[in-house]
Amino acid sequence: TTEIYTLSLHDALPISETNVSGIPVGISTCLLGKEVRHDGGHKHSRYCTQVLSKHFDFRSICPELEAGLGVPRPAIHLREYSDGLRLIETKGAADHTDAMQGFIEQVMPTLADLRGYILMAKSPSCGMERIKVHNEDGNVTRRDGRGMFAEALLKAYPLMPVEEEGRLNDNMIRENFVERVFAYDDWMQNVAGDKLSARALIEFHTRHKFQLLAHSEKIYRQLGPMLGDLKSEPLEDIAERYIHQFMEAMSKKVSRGSHMNAMQHLMGYLRDSMGDEDRKVLMEQMEAYHRGEVPLVVPMTLLRMAQRREPVDYLHAQQYLTPYPDELGLRNNV
Repeated sequence: TTEIYTLSLHDALPISETNVSGIPVGISTCLLGKEVRHDGGHKHSRYCTQVLSKHFDFRSICPELEAGLGVPRPAIHLREYSDGLRLIETKGAADHTDAMQGFIEQVMPTLADLRGYILMAKSPSCGMERIKVHNEDGNVTRRDGRGMFAEALLKAYPLMPVEEEGRLNDNMIRENFVERVFAYDDWMQNVAGDKLSARALIEFHTRHKFQLLAHSEKIYRQLGPMLGDLKSEPLEDIAERYIHQFMEAMSKKVSRGSHMNAMQHLMGYLRDSMGDEDRKVLMEQMEAYHRGEVPLVVPMTLLRMAQRREPVDYLHAQQYLTPYPDELGLRNNV
């Protein structure tokens, strides 16, 4: 079974300052500082325990430990046989594939409520990409494998934002992952399952229009017409197609030019309520962002100030203005 750790590390946040009803996100147990790796060590991610834990309710899993391999345990790797990949001990021939598959079949249905997952890199169970694959003799034949648990997770939940912890050191990847988690949480809370209705679907699309425009103008222009006739086929089918394209769009990195385009569209709604000098300052900062001279937070803050000064109802609900809590500071670095 999965285990939810209460962060008790000396440098973790006091419980009174944490968001105890945060967004449910899965995480490799070793990233929380728990000594569950094969050598009895951990890979504590302070960003996860000190920053993201304010907003995410982490549910930790160590597939190798929970498949019964114990701590410490012999190192394992992926070996390729004629019938597929198997988890074999690096020194010897002990095969742990069936134990891992049994755990995966047991735990995977329990993860349906998660809004994202942070995996440990380079692991034959949790690694998301570039995992070494060996031949029957134990020699590396390729480096494009994926951990057995990670493979099953991505197959079972193709919409769920999944990222490796190490890649979160990249500012753009970090910002994109967190933005996707919050957007997916919105879908799961307000549209998915028995909450689905034409109104819920349209309101979700309305909230995320400018985000979609920034991430993929092509998909943005496809999704609008898709919602134009919600009686053409079962609503469940339309919603399923919609959210797959939506999450595909959200996974795309946003260029400065695309942000510039989205901000210009947004500014069009504020034009009549802004004075000439305010418009001039905003355009100067948008162009400075476009040139890479200031981070995204600068023009976005000015846009939010303009919207707050003379509220426009349509923009009030736009998640593009505040896609996640400001305290995460993600737009300070992109």
